Amino acid sequence: MSSYPPSSPAQPTSLRQRLAGLRGPAVPPRPLDARALAALAANPGCGRRALLDGAGVDKTALASALGAPASFGQSQFALVRGNSFEAKVKGDGGAELLRLVHAHLDTAAEPPGAGARVPDLTAAGPEGRAARTALALREATSAKDWTLLDHPMLALEVAGSPAYLEPDAVVVHPDGRWTVVEIKSFPMVDGVADAAKVGAAARQAAVYVLALEKTAGKLPGAVVGHTVLLVCPKDFSNLPTAAPVDIRRERSVTRRQLDRLTRVEELAAALPEGLSFDPATRTPEELVEAVSAVDAAYAPECLAACELAFHCRDRARAADQVTALGRSVRGELGALTTVEAALAAAAGAGCAEDPTAAALHRAARLRAEALEQAAARPPHHAPETPACPC
Repeated sequence: MSSYPPSSPAQPTSLRQRLAGLRGPAVPPRPLDARALAALAANPGCGRRALLDGAGVDKTALASALGAPASFGQSQFALVRGNSFEAKVKGDGGAELLRLVHAHLDTAAEPPGAGARVPDLTAAGPEGRAARTALALREATSAKDWTLLDHPMLALEVAGSPAYLEPDAVVVHPDGRWTVVEIKSFPMVDGVADAAKVGAAARQAAVYVLALEKTAGKLPGAVVGHTVLLVCPKDFSNLPTAAPVDIRRERSVTRRQLDRLTRVEELAAALPEGLSFDPATRTPEELVEAVSAVDAAYAPECLAACELAFHCRDRARAADQVTALGRSVRGELGALTTVEAALAAAAGAGCAEDPTAAALHRAARLRAEALEQAAARPPHHAPETPACPC
């Protein structure tokens, strides 16, 4: 039985060449990471991001060339602080990290001793590291002992393209269970961390769990835990503390959304020959035309997750699309896809048979009546406050 992760079908040479042409023949592909996959899963209807990520296009450079550079990302200070905290947690052979896993997720097992296994996962290239990780997971599961895998490499196929993912750590329990460990530098004050940041970490961990499940399916006795361990600084110190996070919901949502993604070859086949997203060989006008050739599904949430969000927002506003107002508004308006059409329906110029247009018109009339009644009321004067006797 092979210990390698399930291999994705070999891509035809023509497709590899096509994707290389899209990003530029001399441009190395940008690898997909868990953050990018979580963002893809949150917006599976965006063919633009699916194609650009599948082809390995540098979206940061592309956004700058389009004149709409992204303005988010971690500062150098945050990166240095995060790396320093992670090194502290994993110091001394991962003794503190294993202690936290035992204390929060597996108190029934024997505590990890000084001889806990920390296998070497170095190999050539991401495919070699993924294969070495799969072998280490098989050996650790058979050994029935505490094992810490530091920055393992996991393989996952997404929309027909292989993605290689690198979690902070994976711990193998003596009973063969595998646990994903996420190490973050944001604080956990009185045992509680920022809910939005915990949610982002849970979605990221769900991607790792999905990748681990692919490997676990080929190893008897291996079980991937759906409770991950989130390790953060305690209060405002640099001491590590941890909390278990159940990611079953995030895993199910991410799996369903990733399955909905259009395959990269289908998106690439619909593009005209010669189209390229390479800023080094294309003018800004040509890049705008190339990006516009791929359908996007912009929403305000993209501003925190996609490098092209500002460009897509400008285009959505220029086209008067209601998507610029949010997914909830877009869902409520149904067939009314532009702001002009929605305002026309509110004014009574919409299709009488369209329930959405009728509801908008009725809401506009009720609002106008309420404003008229408010304007007709005499002004209300507040009673004068008597002077303070003191």
